[in-house]
Amino acid sequence: MENAAIRLEKLQKALTALSDVCSSGGPVRAFPESFRNGFRNFGIGLIVCTQGEFGFSLASEVHTAVAGETVFIPEGTLFRIIRQSADMEISILIYKVQPIKDILGNQVYSVHLYSRMSPDLPCVWKTGDEEDMITYMALISSDTPSDNDLFAISERKLLLLSLTYRLCAIFQRKYLSGQTANIRQTEIFLRLIQFIDRYYTSQRGVEFYADKLCLSPKYLSSVSKAVCGYTVQELVFKAIVRRSMSLLDSTNKTVLEISEELNFPNPSSFGTFFRKQTGLSPQKYREREK
Repeated sequence: MENAAIRLEKLQKALTALSDVCSSGGPVRAFPESFRNGFRNFGIGLIVCTQGEFGFSLASEVHTAVAGETVFIPEGTLFRIIRQSADMEISILIYKVQPIKDILGNQVYSVHLYSRMSPDLPCVWKTGDEEDMITYMALISSDTPSDNDLFAISERKLLLLSLTYRLCAIFQRKYLSGQTANIRQTEIFLRLIQFIDRYYTSQRGVEFYADKLCLSPKYLSSVSKAVCGYTVQELVFKAIVRRSMSLLDSTNKTVLEISEELNFPNPSSFGTFFRKQTGLSPQKYREREK
């Protein structure tokens, strides 16, 4: 294994280039410069803390991670390191799902969609899978295999695929462990998530999604509530809020442009919706870090 300084330098270069895979390739004792300046995540983001602790802000909220915990950085959110202990040791991995989407199972991809849909999901906890995730992260480097090295390309895809399945199992245990839900209901829910991800900007009523799934609105609502604790409309609203936050954070689009993109009749109705969901107006949310 290369020394930590070289691996950290490669990680920073990969982050700057928005590479498909950005990995520390094993434990390091410092963060890349991007994380200290403020990093807009563009994929699945993981930091496993194996020693010491560090503080960070995520979407303007401050958190602390300690040894034995994993930080999950949602796609599109702003992440910044605030402090770290002298004895800190971490492993870092950022990777895009799109290059392996064609080999992901539908249910696994749905769990991934759900994990990034809600802006209020916890971002740091002890999963119990930290040792295995560290092993994956050590095997997956930021070095891109040569186009002629078909076996290395396939190996990397399979490692990312395997890790993604593991992460989805973790998310399912954390978020989809409703005691009243059975396997059939969970399958329905995961199909619902795919439809919401596809249509949430234009379709907000439970009737539309129930029709897509050939179910009654009442039954679909009960399934959603049993599996995740949210109604169908609440899930749609969460998807809209997450997209709104991303657009406000990472673009210069006006509130009018965002309201039109999300199919609100006017900026006022979008502002009322956003304020009700987040407690802030779109303008106040955008200005919160200035």
